[in-house]
Amino acid sequence: MVRLFVFLAAVQLVLLVLALISALSVPRVRNMPRALWVLVILLIPLLGPLAYFVSGRPKAPPREHGPVLRKPRPAAPDDDPDFLRSVDTEQSKRDRELLAQWERDLEKDE
Repeated sequence: MVRLFVFLAAVQLVLLVLALISALSVPRVRNMPRALWVLVILLIPLLGPLAYFVSGRPKAPPREHGPVLRKPRPAAPDDDPDFLRSVDTEQSKRDRELLAQWERDLEKDE
């Protein structure tokens, strides 16, 4: 029986901590001011955190037309067409020409 009470006390403590973290970290809460939710969570054991999770947490914004599908990101720069296009910009051409000129100058000096 003692183990059951220890387990329930641990569950209550975890719920209390999670509810406090959630209430203090979200930008807005529902149905009551944030300070009142913190008092309810702290002063009403077990039912305070449960009440916050049921009616105090903000609702997620509604999604339009189902889940949002994101464009898969390339795994490496070689797979990214934008990156490959940017490699051949005018600046990189000038840099390659300058490097070729330096190599020719070094070969002449030797």
